Amino acid sequence: MTGHRIVDAHHHVWDLTARPQPWTDGTPLARSFSLDDLEPEARAAGVTATVVVQTVCVPEETPELLALADGSELIAGVVGWTDLTAPDVADALAALRELPGGDRLVGIRHQVQEEPDPEWLLRPDVQRGLLAVAEAGLAYDLVVKPHQLRTAAVAAARLPGLTFVLDHLGKPPVADGALDPWAAHLRRLAALPNTVAKLSGLVTEAAPGRWRTEDLAPYADTALDAFGPQRLLFGSDWPVCTLEAGYGEVVRITRHLVDGLSAGERDVVFRHNAVRVYGLGAPPGA
Repeated sequence: MTGHRIVDAHHHVWDLTARPQPWTDGTPLARSFSLDDLEPEARAAGVTATVVVQTVCVPEETPELLALADGSELIAGVVGWTDLTAPDVADALAALRELPGGDRLVGIRHQVQEEPDPEWLLRPDVQRGLLAVAEAGLAYDLVVKPHQLRTAAVAAARLPGLTFVLDHLGKPPVADGALDPWAAHLRRLAALPNTVAKLSGLVTEAAPGRWRTEDLAPYADTALDAFGPQRLLFGSDWPVCTLEAGYGEVVRITRHLVDGLSAGERDVVFRHNAVRVYGLGAPPGA
């Protein structure tokens, strides 16, 4: 029964005494969030394994996340960061894998949503970096806004050997209630077999303090139709989600959004897809 053995494919931790998180300034997120904060809430929600995801584009963070995973029975995978534009991406990835917890490195991410160049993913140096990620057997997490989905689809088509993992369904305009052009761009990406997406981050795209679960349903339904349950992963997006919903509430909301699936399909979304996509091996209970 889904809910007893969930893999959370997307959460964060950060320590403001180690480095700033400028994107949190002026919000309730402008404090440290640790694994000790997360673990009781995750366990209570039936989570047995997680994937922790980078938050800042600096080389120091990923080794820290790997070391955290190395000492954790909960974190099964790390999506880290490396400079994809550098000429030595392959060497940098190999060096990360030699560090404590290096065997937990499962993917790479860059804050494409913050890049002013709308075609950043198509730059020759970035494409070389992405190829190195593919050759290392890692996935690539896409954190993009709706207007960047078209370019993301072009990048994924050019690199069929790399699995592209779309975070937060590409941040649809939930607060506005609009589906297109986001839905059309999402379907274009989903048409490529090397793409998957995370059912994550929707609560913070909704109208702050005024949303209902029903407001999220059209976006989840579009993703289910486009990707199918075999290519969707559950992610809490903790602690960012806490701006609008607690950990357990996010799990309950996501269960509701996929309630039309069979029990086996829900298990695939909440558990098996994360294990398969990120190559997690056999995390506890997964």
